[in-house]
Amino acid sequence: MKGKKPTLDNVVPMKGDTYRPTPPAPEWFPHPEAVEAWEHLAPVMIAKNRLEPHHEDLFAAYCVAVGDFIRFSGELALTGNYYEVKTRNGLQEKKRAAWGQRQDALATMQRIGALYGMSPVDEARLGNGGQGSFLEELEKAMRGGAS
Repeated sequence: MKGKKPTLDNVVPMKGDTYRPTPPAPEWFPHPEAVEAWEHLAPVMIAKNRLEPHHEDLFAAYCVAVGDFIRFSGELALTGNYYEVKTRNGLQEKKRAAWGQRQDALATMQRIGALYGMSPVDEARLGNGGQGSFLEELEKAMRGGAS
C-alpha cells in the first residue's frame, strides 16, 4: 500500500469501534469484592453505552451490593444459614444475620441492576426501547382508526 501508514490518532473509528477507558473503581469502596465487581462489570457497561460519568455513583452502589452478596454468601458457606437456640419450647433454628444481609444485597442488586440491564429481561427491555414501541404502535392505530 502506498502512503503513510495510519496511526490511531488519524484513523476515523467506525461507530462500534470507539474506545472509552474504564474509570478506576472509587477509592471509598468498603471491600475488595466491590472493586473486583467494578473491574469486571464496568468495561462491559461502557461497551454497551450504559455507564456514563454521571451514572458512576449508582453503578458503584451496585458493585458494593455485588461485593456484599459475595462476602455474605462466603460467610454462610462457612457457618451455615441457621444456628440453634435453646428456648423453653426446645431447640429452635434461627437465621444468621448474614442471611438477611445477603437478602438485602440481592434485593439491591436486582433493583439497581434493572436500570443497567443486568438480567436478560432487563437487557431486552433496554435494547428495544421497552414499551415505547408498543405505545407508538397503539397511537398509530388509534389515529388510523379515527380517520
